[in-house]
Amino acid sequence: MRNHTELNEFILLGIPQTEGLETVLLVIFLFIYPLTLLGNLLILLAIVSSSTLHTPMYFFLGLLSILDMLFPSVTCPKMLFYLSGQSRAISYKGCAVQLFFYHFLGSTEGCLYSVMAYDRFVAICHPLRYMLIMRPGVCVGLVMAAWLLSYLHASVLIAFVFQLPYCGPNRVDHFFCDIPAVLPLACADSSLARRVSSTNVGFLVLMFWLCVCVSYTRIGIAILRIHSAEGRQKAFSTCSAHLTAILCAFGPVIIVYLQPTPNPLLGVTVQILNNTVSPMLNSLIYSLRNKEVKRSLKMVFYNAVFTALK
Repeated sequence: MRNHTELNEFILLGIPQTEGLETVLLVIFLFIYPLTLLGNLLILLAIVSSSTLHTPMYFFLGLLSILDMLFPSVTCPKMLFYLSGQSRAISYKGCAVQLFFYHFLGSTEGCLYSVMAYDRFVAICHPLRYMLIMRPGVCVGLVMAAWLLSYLHASVLIAFVFQLPYCGPNRVDHFFCDIPAVLPLACADSSLARRVSSTNVGFLVLMFWLCVCVSYTRIGIAILRIHSAEGRQKAFSTCSAHLTAILCAFGPVIIVYLQPTPNPLLGVTVQILNNTVSPMLNSLIYSLRNKEVKRSLKMVFYNAVFTALK
């Protein structure tokens, strides 16, 4: 890559149409980002500390909490750095690394949502064989497959985006390095990279969405066959939090990468929600709507208070 470019750094212009609002944005993101980390860390501690939560469902939820701490950490620290008045420059390699991990972690989370949908399908439609089907080896294999698929996805995007020469303007009209913002700066024809990135992202989103739809269609049919209202309510409650999180995750991806005529301001707004707000909401969704997690969190707090007083 180094032999094809004369640029050593890019300049992140930040969020469009927010000139003069840096202090306000800094305060907002200084509240959201630590809250996101804290909320997901508490869920992870609750799962690890409670033996009753050592099941496949909570294994995947714990991994989701880890991803929801890592994903905003790809973009938020740099954004907070330049919102505080520091340099907006990001090195060429730093831009490539940021783009890689953004798509690597984002697609891993999408894979994990599909795996969690399959887990709920097995739990509701095959409850007697649940622990047999979702045994530890299968769970670890599904997670490893998700990491591998995401690594290949991000590597393909990086290869096509950064094989192009960047020798002209270096001002990225975005708050982080992403494909729609970086490709216009290329000094050569970027149409192939655009097509590959759109096809790659579109294929993954479609595949994840089909997996989720098939799983929840089967779940819906199974719930309708439950005769008691209490049983239907219990089955639905185990899936509602996951469905809400899926809509928060897939909606922004579809709007940003698959819209026919890109709208820069809309894209930036949606990505801010996806990068910072959605990971925070996931911790709230799963903690407020899950009795087991709330019970385990209370035990964590009680133990912490007891240890401090002791």
